[in-house]
Amino acid sequence: MALPAPNTASLAFDALYRSCVNDVHAYAWSLLHDRAAAEDVTALAFERAYRKRGRYDPRKGTERAWLFGIARNAALDELRRRRRTAALVVDPEDPAAAAAVSGAGEEAERRATVRAAIAALEPRDRELVALKFHAGLSNAEIAEVLGVSESSAGTKVHRAITKLREACA
Repeated sequence: MALPAPNTASLAFDALYRSCVNDVHAYAWSLLHDRAAAEDVTALAFERAYRKRGRYDPRKGTERAWLFGIARNAALDELRRRRRTAALVVDPEDPAAAAAVSGAGEEAERRATVRAAIAALEPRDRELVALKFHAGLSNAEIAEVLGVSESSAGTKVHRAITKLREACA
């Protein structure tokens, strides 16, 4: 028995998945700092998007922004779930980050400075930096994800980047 041919909606969702999966994962990781949790959130975001794909309204924004709105909610759900569980005294160290920091050179020092500066930002500012640079969203897409105007999103991103620059100085 032959499998049915994929329909147009399935092909469109497949294209969305392929174009966004790495960016969604990077965004989730930047919020959670846990690779396994970021993988779980990425999978959950795409699962939710697939189930709700009939509710997507192109008049309200791009598919990419819609997807990142779903990913944002999944990541925030994970952060809330973590607050309900016992907190670790010390966060587990990311071996890749430790290797980068312990490596010699100016690049490793710069990365460590940026990482510390991002960690020092308020959660909302960290999220804006993640949406802009890890997810690669435009200000218009960030506005859609956050439910604010594009000019407001641009202002918020600019302020967050200014704070990041000041923290790196």
